[in-house]
Amino acid sequence: MTTETKTSTPAKGISRRSLLKTGAAAVGAIAGSGAITGFPTIWAQNPITLRQFGTGVSNINAIAEKCKEDLGITLEMTATDSDAAAQRAVTQPDSYDIADIEYWIAKKIFPTGVMQPMDVSKIKYYDKIVPLFINGKLTPDSVIAQGTAPHTVGFVEAQDSKSFAKEPTQWMTLIPTIYNADTLGIRPDLVGREITTWADIMDPAFKGKTAILNIPSIGIMDAAMIMEAMGNIKYADKGNMTKEEIDQTIDFLIKAKQDGQFRAFWKSFDESVNLMASGEVVIQSMWSPAVAAVRSKGIACKYQPLKEGYRAWGGGLGLAAHLQGAQLDAAYEYINWYLSGWVGAYLNRQGYYSAAMETAKAHMSEDEWGFWVEGKPAKGDILSPEGKVMEKAGAVRDGGSFEERMGKVACWNSVMDEDRYMVRRWNEFIAA
Repeated sequence: MTTETKTSTPAKGISRRSLLKTGAAAVGAIAGSGAITGFPTIWAQNPITLRQFGTGVSNINAIAEKCKEDLGITLEMTATDSDAAAQRAVTQPDSYDIADIEYWIAKKIFPTGVMQPMDVSKIKYYDKIVPLFINGKLTPDSVIAQGTAPHTVGFVEAQDSKSFAKEPTQWMTLIPTIYNADTLGIRPDLVGREITTWADIMDPAFKGKTAILNIPSIGIMDAAMIMEAMGNIKYADKGNMTKEEIDQTIDFLIKAKQDGQFRAFWKSFDESVNLMASGEVVIQSMWSPAVAAVRSKGIACKYQPLKEGYRAWGGGLGLAAHLQGAQLDAAYEYINWYLSGWVGAYLNRQGYYSAAMETAKAHMSEDEWGFWVEGKPAKGDILSPEGKVMEKAGAVRDGGSFEERMGKVACWNSVMDEDRYMVRRWNEFIAA
């Protein structure tokens, strides 16, 4: 979402300021003693507020409310788009305690020193984290995808390090929470034929009825998938293009735009839903829950698996460098709660994936798990986290199972070495 939205639950009892003045040392001592083992904890008696910002996909009111209920910790959430999140993290480090950001953004942020590494020995469910985030492989036989794969920016060498480690260490940059494999969304009732490849978005039959994502670091990856599918170029690494490859890609996009191929360039979830629901666009870059949102309106919409594979993204929670004492302890408690299952199940029900699938499974029905994760036909109606019918009995998830989808990732959202040049050229395309 491009507009900032905040949600907070008022704390009761001692104010945050008075706690930090008088009670932080005491709370910190209790936390450090190992007395904190489960939920809820002392935060209910000693209210703490954590300020979290990030993209709209995971800064969700229901998570803040459940966190308050379970832990007694107040979350103040601010939702922005990806570019605004990257800028805020670096330029306003005192304005947040928790950064809920994507891994490609971490590549821009972490080296600046505005965030602190996290000690994995304090992460209760570390051993439940999907291996994609540890070594880059979903299964031992998986090929590591191109781009900024999360594990390449997931660890640093030491507690005071700002450079990324090549292997897993005791210090993580982000604790992974949410991820997905993205592809094109289509209106099957309006496209009039089978869609099988990223190249289909450039079919002249869809002239003026296509859209792509206008977040440069992500949009360029969709463009790269399209270019390769058309046979126009073979990138050495789609996630780290040379200047010549960037020029070739952007020049192609500018020509397509001038020829009238695109109807729009969207930045927010809501924009993509409205374009598709209205029928103004019949094929476009899309996020899985946006497809579900269109379907929930009773409109045919499909998240189309494509033969070249998916573009993936992943996000996680990171700690501001200034966090210490009771607030730091509360942040770790919040992150452990986040991985404990309830949030993971909530995210899975939206069409995303939880970083700790095993704990999420315990909070889902057998039918929900079968539909969302195993690719099985739904036995009954599948409901959204808010209780709306998303899929009717008998439906099968687009793209199939978790392993089928995340096992066919061609590239991850990225920050290139030539990032500044790429962004400048992308902006030329949008302005053309």
